[in-house]
Amino acid sequence: MTTAGFVVTHAADADFQRGLRAFFEYRDLGVEAATGGQVVAHVIRAVPGAGFAARPHRHATQFQLVYVLKGWIEFEYEGQGVVRLLAGSCVYQPPGIRHLERGHSDDVEMLEVVMPADFGTEEVATVEPVAASAESPA
Repeated sequence: MTTAGFVVTHAADADFQRGLRAFFEYRDLGVEAATGGQVVAHVIRAVPGAGFAARPHRHATQFQLVYVLKGWIEFEYEGQGVVRLLAGSCVYQPPGIRHLERGHSDDVEMLEVVMPADFGTEEVATVEPVAASAESPA
């Protein structure tokens, strides 16, 4: 048995930082360092009073799971339409699925687990797929 990579974090020691989206704060749970970059896990919460602006996008992931701890968040997903997630809701977002956040409560808090830790994000023209030439610059 090995203990390499074992990590524990506590809410009392939480350090939230601004991250991918300016209207959210992210609490790193130490999983990225523990797994050598294979996986990232963080708690995400709304920044009170922050302006909300979202664009359709997709992530270059192998795995992405979001579990809502508190409040609500609403996404529009490629081929699925609008999905409202409430406290206790969980969504697995398949690799590359186009999506757009439609809104969230001021108190939303989520656990997100993504693989790999250093995943890319690409803005797209729309949630629904379009011809490749329509998204490419002329």
